Amino acid sequence: MPVSRLPQLDRPFLTDAGLETDMLFNRGLDLPCFASITLLQSEEGRQALDEYFRGFLDLARRMETGIILESATWRASPDWAEPLEMDDAELARLNDHAVSMLVRLREDYRAHIADIIVSGCIGPRGDGYQPGRIMSAEAACAYHLQQARQLHEAGADMLSAITMTNIPEAVGLAQAAQQLGADIAVSFTVETDGRLPTGDRLSAAIDAVDAATYAYPAYYMVNCAHPTHFAPVLEAKAEWTERIRGVRANASRCSHAELDAMTQLDKGDVAEFAALHRELRARFPHLTIWGGCCGTDISHVTALAEACLSES
Repeated sequence: MPVSRLPQLDRPFLTDAGLETDMLFNRGLDLPCFASITLLQSEEGRQALDEYFRGFLDLARRMETGIILESATWRASPDWAEPLEMDDAELARLNDHAVSMLVRLREDYRAHIADIIVSGCIGPRGDGYQPGRIMSAEAACAYHLQQARQLHEAGADMLSAITMTNIPEAVGLAQAAQQLGADIAVSFTVETDGRLPTGDRLSAAIDAVDAATYAYPAYYMVNCAHPTHFAPVLEAKAEWTERIRGVRANASRCSHAELDAMTQLDKGDVAEFAALHRELRARFPHLTIWGGCCGTDISHVTALAEACLSES
């Protein structure tokens, strides 16, 4: 079972939005391999990250919620060092820096926001939309343990496995966190039919990870899919659904394949995005963590926060 009782399980929390798409399309910054970790290599990039996170901290302060700050490390596991033209030491240094910058931001806002969680973000070994070559759970644990340890030792309060496309990798990441004694949230992505890219049902994925790890993840999330893609498969009062505590949805209704082929950002309909989240909260009041993923920015998270949390 989880190491500790995280505060986001007990009251509303916000997260940030689509960091990479915001930096690329809204701010015009280059992200080689879609890796936001590279922003930490320049003063311009570090300033952009600081401004980005402060926007969400200010929103959480105004809404009187807690906030989870996800490190800019989604694409910063060992296999990405060579494509990003880094050695292992530089990648490790940037993983550490990604957490330490959030720790410093937490200190800046400590007097204004009661609960600020610094989360070490770990993405899939391969593509975020395609499962590709699927590892065994043992191989996934061995692969992800290096980055998980770096983020944990840098001072992250917890780890988040974001955009998981398949069951064995999610199991391996949960086992890596267990070896470190770290809390972890596991977030799956789904296609337009509500199933993982492997074809597995979301319910089966959550049940499988819990069965393999003695329910070690503190909670589950869904990310990188539009609310209309996953809301229909959620079952009220089902045990597996109640393990899902947060959502970070895409702005666009498009499939992953369609998004991959796009050269312009689809920001979707912000008002509809907020309304769909309000419906989700009404159906599933146990959901406590709210943010965005690809195509979303501060405007989307502000709209959903005002729609879902104004009376919290």
